[in-house]
Amino acid sequence: MNWSVYIILCTDESLYTGITTNVSRRFAQHAGQKGAKYFRARQPERLIYIETGHSRSSAGKREMAIKKLTRLEKLRLIAAESNPLALDANGSNGPKASGDKCPG
Repeated sequence: MNWSVYIILCTDESLYTGITTNVSRRFAQHAGQKGAKYFRARQPERLIYIETGHSRSSAGKREMAIKKLTRLEKLRLIAAESNPLALDANGSNGPKASGDKCPG
């Protein structure tokens, strides 16, 4: 099965990292406050990073590696040319370098 690692920008400017086999379904679940407890206190704004082609194991390992990054390191990852969503992530209402309130 093809797993993806993703980062969501939240309405409070925090960054949420997760894994799934269906990113659009998972985003809808987060928007409906189903699944991760993290979204009970904030709303997902938009998907800003995605990596595809992982196994369940490699996706979980990559998720943990990303969660260990500082906010600035995450923003660099999001802005990287290898991110298919990089153009959207660099928009005027994208994440800011300060104020990381997110555990992952």
